[in-house]
Amino acid sequence: MTPVVERPVAASILDELDAGTRRAAVPDPSATGGWRTDPEVKAAILACFRDRATETWDLGGVLRFRDRVGLPPKSLLDGREADAAIQAGRPWRIVPGGTSVRAGTYLGPGVVVMPPSFVNVGAWIGEDSMIDSHVLVGSCAQVGARVHLAAGVTLGGVLEPAGARPVIVEDDAFVGAGSSLLEGVLVGAGAVIGAGVVLTGTSRLYDLVRGRVRSGTPDEPLAVPAGAVVVPGARSLAGDFAHEHGLSASVALLVKDRDAGTDARVALEDALR
Repeated sequence: MTPVVERPVAASILDELDAGTRRAAVPDPSATGGWRTDPEVKAAILACFRDRATETWDLGGVLRFRDRVGLPPKSLLDGREADAAIQAGRPWRIVPGGTSVRAGTYLGPGVVVMPPSFVNVGAWIGEDSMIDSHVLVGSCAQVGARVHLAAGVTLGGVLEPAGARPVIVEDDAFVGAGSSLLEGVLVGAGAVIGAGVVLTGTSRLYDLVRGRVRSGTPDEPLAVPAGAVVVPGARSLAGDFAHEHGLSASVALLVKDRDAGTDARVALEDALR
């Protein structure tokens, strides 16, 4: 059951999310999948959506936004996390060109967001991560440090039920162009998701290395192992009709564990950060 959060409390929680002192999900070795969700965070975000009053924000006479009063654009000029990033010598960058980042989003030192992208409320993006063009980081998605989300990646938002795990991409992972991670999928540290892979919480992942099928449920969404390399594949369909027409279904294949060759292919030039 989703807890009820009043608007003043919700506004305070969004401030904590913005500053990075609170998260929609936090690492916890004792929890299922190694992550523990915070239902009150999602309840606070839903409370902001329920207030249908709107407001207009004029940013320097260049950009204008109109949205619900509880969901303003993120302040890019001040705030504790911005100050910390500058002090660390790695201020985050929002490159011009149509990107929108909502308040209640944490950006770690050295984060780069390329245009156009959208980062929704409750998201966390760890230090030195690259958010490439046309990327959607959905509500409450958790992105670790030194992650690269390539062009056109979608990380789905997860707000309900309040206890459901958001989409999580752990430290040093790479998510290839056009991939979609939805419904609470967890990508382990250092994993590589090839271009065009689609994974939902209940997808099947065919592990060719260990000879097993990994799958998820609504209560325990799919988890991609740390260091795995996942690419698109196909599986032939059973039945006379499918055989007659040569039909197959798209699947995800875990083809190997990450190695030095993989590292070289997914490396991002420091000059781009």
